[in-house]
Amino acid sequence: MRRLTVDPDMPVDTLMRKWPATVRVFMKHQMLCIGCPIGPFHTVTDACLAHGVVEESFVQELEDAMQPALAS
Repeated sequence: MRRLTVDPDMPVDTLMRKWPATVRVFMKHQMLCIGCPIGPFHTVTDACLAHGVVEESFVQELEDAMQPALAS
């Protein structure tokens, strides 16, 4: 089975809508991206920079959260 990956240029709103399980990763890092008015324009990279989160490890957590979506 192919592993789902995150495009760091994807808007966070799109990511959370497509893979709702990723919302918990944003919450774990206390990122206020859920429901944010700039979410449709703010990329994963932008969000990491704005919140001081290490992008590489954050993306890995997002990808791990996305994997159960393959079973559906």
